[in-house]
Amino acid sequence: MMSEKLKQFKPCRKDLLLQIQSSDRGTLQPGRCAALTEDLVQGFDQETAAVVMARLTSYKMEIEEGFDATRWLDRNLIRLCSKFGDYRKDDPSSFTLNPCFSLFPQFMFNLRRSQFVQVFNNSPDETAYFRMLLNRENITNAAVMIQPSLISYSFNSLPAPALLDVASISADRILLLDSYFSVVIFHGMTIAQWRSMGYQNQAEHQAFAQLLRAPHDDAQVIIRERFPVPRLVVCDQHGSQVIFFPLPLVYQGIPCLDDILYAFG
Repeated sequence: MMSEKLKQFKPCRKDLLLQIQSSDRGTLQPGRCAALTEDLVQGFDQETAAVVMARLTSYKMEIEEGFDATRWLDRNLIRLCSKFGDYRKDDPSSFTLNPCFSLFPQFMFNLRRSQFVQVFNNSPDETAYFRMLLNRENITNAAVMIQPSLISYSFNSLPAPALLDVASISADRILLLDSYFSVVIFHGMTIAQWRSMGYQNQAEHQAFAQLLRAPHDDAQVIIRERFPVPRLVVCDQHGSQVIFFPLPLVYQGIPCLDDILYAFG
């Protein structure tokens, strides 16, 4: 009987039929799966994803002995880029990433160098404190912990966001850096010289006085609305306090392990 059944057996076609069962027990057809993937791409929240990765990394570092956080983050970033990026094999210059994911590699670059992953210069208490706040705060504040915000002030334009790049530093510009745990006001060399000469106290230079005052007013707004209160640092270009104003220098495109420099203003 078994031999007769084997003789009647016909190999099936080598077609793969993918079916996905949704949370309501429904079955999605292949065409719908493709549409669902596109919906997921368009609805991808980069800040939320970065915060989830930061919290998960911190958790795994606490419970898994010998966990290599940097390698784990790199591996997951590579998987995401290979899944949603477009490229030609053996041609790195051809790589492009969907705009819905364009900021995520920058978040991962900053997360790898944040106090949540690099704990060498921090005490265990400090590391626990940073991670506690990362898990407690909302997405907006947690994203600032991972990737600081930078605002530029100048005579020629209104205050505007600036890139976290050394190119944002200019002698005639003031920068306001918010990294959640500290707020740094950075004066360019020319601005610092004019301030030392007291131009802001002269009636004919009221515009300069307003320019000096604007970042301080914005910094006070940040400090009043945040608990615990962040540290306020005021520094000048080439001054002694400039170490509190680090800016990551990232090559254009996706940050790589070999393509990262770290510069100070």
